Amino acid sequence: MAELHVIGQIVGASGFPQNSLFCKWGVHVGRIWQLLSGLKKGQTQVDVPQIGDMAFWGHPIDLHYATKGIQGWPMLHLQVWHQDSFGRCQLFGYGYCHVPSSPGHHRVRCVTWRPLGSWQEQLAQMFVGGGAQLRSPELVYSGADRYRLHTKAMGTVELELGIIMRHFDKFGIES
Repeated sequence: MAELHVIGQIVGASGFPQNSLFCKWGVHVGRIWQLLSGLKKGQTQVDVPQIGDMAFWGHPIDLHYATKGIQGWPMLHLQVWHQDSFGRCQLFGYGYCHVPSSPGHHRVRCVTWRPLGSWQEQLAQMFVGGGAQLRSPELVYSGADRYRLHTKAMGTVELELGIIMRHFDKFGIES
């Protein structure tokens, strides 16, 4: 079987309307991919930057997959959350990006967005907080339903990923 190692980190995020951010992340793969070691999902700590608007997490990612083909190549899906001074958490953005398909060191910038909701929900969000969330987070990385949503662009999450590929040449894939 071919093997894919993803070793890196979620560096941080910037461009969000407030600081005090954390990130929930996960990996989505096709059915022919088998996780040999590592965690499929996780969460960073909350970072409250003292200078600037960049939240730094330095959260490690270490995944080892085995596969018989490239269908269902791994994707990272992200949720960026804001924690206020009372400990309440509010979703600030969804995002996803494909794991790079070439070996080496990669800097990946993942743009995020959030659903707008109805005008009543937007008005309530201004005064009370909270906001619209997806009923099914799988919409972030799947199908055409995502394109029917009304969304607002949010900030960017930066990742550094090292990719190691092994035995892909046996399946006709040059690396």
